[in-house]
Amino acid sequence: MNRRILLILAGIGLLVTVPPAMTTASAKEPVVPINQENGVAVRGTDVVAYFTDSKPIKGKSEFSWQWMGATWWFASAEHLELFKANPEKYAPQYGGYCSYAVSKGHIAGINPNNWKIVEEKLYLNHTFAQGLWEQHIRENIQKANQNWPEIQKAIIK
Repeated sequence: MNRRILLILAGIGLLVTVPPAMTTASAKEPVVPINQENGVAVRGTDVVAYFTDSKPIKGKSEFSWQWMGATWWFASAEHLELFKANPEKYAPQYGGYCSYAVSKGHIAGINPNNWKIVEEKLYLNHTFAQGLWEQHIRENIQKANQNWPEIQKAIIK
């Protein structure tokens, strides 16, 4: 059964669905709640493209792969193979949730056009949060890293 978590962040109601596959641990994959819509991670954006093309590119369902309980779309077979070889390298931090929100102890959705790679890690943000996050990137990453384990536990309960 899906669990729905209602969060209010900055006066905006956000409904987040955690798929049943994310509620139990797997021997091969640690439990990481992935932000997804209709089962597709990062709103169907090719996460490899952030690294190879320095921009978000919409993925295609024909180049898809299941990882961490979500379907990931890619713009090409080459990007799909790169992700398969090392998904942790390309997957966004904090399960693809808004990095700024996680730094504040919450989760929120993202806009795939609001992103930054810092020390070879992909960080995504909600539209309104990108500028706030960039004002103090290092501090926000440190706070989000501290908050994420507890947020993750709350999501998968």
